[in-house]
Amino acid sequence: MKLISVVTGCFNEQDNVDELCARIRHQFAQLPGYDYEHILIDNASTDATVARIKAIAAHDRRVKLIVNTRNFGHIRSPMHALLQARGDAVIAMASDLQEPPELIGEFIAKWEEGFRIVAGVKPQSRHTTALTFIRRAFYTTIGRISETRLIPDFTGFGLYDRSVVEIVRQLDDPYPYFRGMIADLGFAHAEVPFVQPQRKRGISKNNFYTLYDMAILGITSHSKVPIRLATMAGFLLSALSLLVAIVYLIYKLLRWDQFSLGVAPVVIGFFFFASVQLFFIGILGEYIAAIHTQVLKRPLVVEKERVNFAPDEK
Repeated sequence: MKLISVVTGCFNEQDNVDELCARIRHQFAQLPGYDYEHILIDNASTDATVARIKAIAAHDRRVKLIVNTRNFGHIRSPMHALLQARGDAVIAMASDLQEPPELIGEFIAKWEEGFRIVAGVKPQSRHTTALTFIRRAFYTTIGRISETRLIPDFTGFGLYDRSVVEIVRQLDDPYPYFRGMIADLGFAHAEVPFVQPQRKRGISKNNFYTLYDMAILGITSHSKVPIRLATMAGFLLSALSLLVAIVYLIYKLLRWDQFSLGVAPVVIGFFFFASVQLFFIGILGEYIAAIHTQVLKRPLVVEKERVNFAPDEK
């Protein structure tokens, strides 16, 4: 029997983990030719999430748990769990039930057709918020400026062949932009569209900062356009400044007594060029910060404990 690993990141999802595990169990009950393991990695939840998962794992050896020493974020933690999977294929999904486990059968069917990557894409969502519009605008922007073609409406939910997981392991990225990394590999992929349901229980852990972090990570990892725009803008603004200076000089020489510069143009010009400089210094800083993260080579997470893992899986 082929082994399928399901990997799920958790943080304060005590109201969802029971239903999540039950729905995944039900899906594999309809796939008798496959065995599965379900790896949940907890980012130091402050509620009863760990206790709930341990209770499930006590009755089902296929449910495995990794508990982190602290919250390592929504980027590093799921990647660490992905690399612990033993399956012939790995399915990554969130624990908030907004990525339906009912697509598992369709993912596996596409995988058996020969696709190494099966991406769950969400062109539609049943909830509309300001963050949703911001997220969609970002996906459109990064898709246009990226050096590789990213998968539209793809967040990482999908199935990955063992060969893909091993390549990701070799990349050894300490802070990966996963959806960009998958697109950068260049494998032919299948897309399975779904309508994202509303969250029934709990609250979203994404906020403006986490979305900003993800956006900047995607840009700095897969596009040089912003830093090159800064360079080109620097040339253009320098040329403009020189031209304005020459015009003022000539006008002053021709009308020495009548021409008075005044304070307003100086103040406006000062704040304009200062704001442009600060903006592009910020962009440069983001690229430097990304390089700094890569150079540090910190581990993805530090584990506190494991449940239902064999000794040789550590």
